Amino acid sequence: MNRNYIFLTLLMLVLAAGTWLLKKPSEFKQIKPNDLLWEMIQPTRYVTTDQVAKMIIQKDPSLELIDVRSANEYNEFTLPNAIHIALDSILNSANTMYFGIKGMNVVFISNDDIKSDQAWVISKRLGYKSMYVMKGGLNRWYETILDPQQPPETAPKTDFEMYAFRKGAQLYFTGAQVETTSTQKKDKLTIQRKRKASVASGGC
Repeated sequence: MNRNYIFLTLLMLVLAAGTWLLKKPSEFKQIKPNDLLWEMIQPTRYVTTDQVAKMIIQKDPSLELIDVRSANEYNEFTLPNAIHIALDSILNSANTMYFGIKGMNVVFISNDDIKSDQAWVISKRLGYKSMYVMKGGLNRWYETILDPQQPPETAPKTDFEMYAFRKGAQLYFTGAQVETTSTQKKDKLTIQRKRKASVASGGC
């Protein structure tokens, strides 16, 4: 059996027990353990760094990034408009208000998958929908978006198309100016951190 599968199964059991101890079961519309286990093994719970980069660039209003690392890590670097909710405070009522907003897709980010996976398990156990994990975390973001590597000459055309997108994203996210046609202005983005703010009821 896959080691990650075993780890996540044990983690699910621990976190499930923890949520029962924190509040009365009647306060949650919790997902059934069997259903949660099924969703845990589905690859669709992950989104790639390329998908996240595309959504940010296109200013997708349905994207809600939640950085579950420590405050120090978040203040040092995060993705544009990411909300900071440390993993150990994710069950606070002031933080769960960011979950379950109609039309919003929550994507958890951390340095790798570990903390993001834990946040995903907690939120899904409580019955929230449209929750995802950015696969590989910010480490993978650095490798694919901030420092993309050119594929070998023998690579298929799709690899070069992906590389071209990543190079464009690299320029976008590092704040570099991109040369465009004479009818367009140069595009420049400065990475900004979004602090917690009240969320309008009903989402987008």
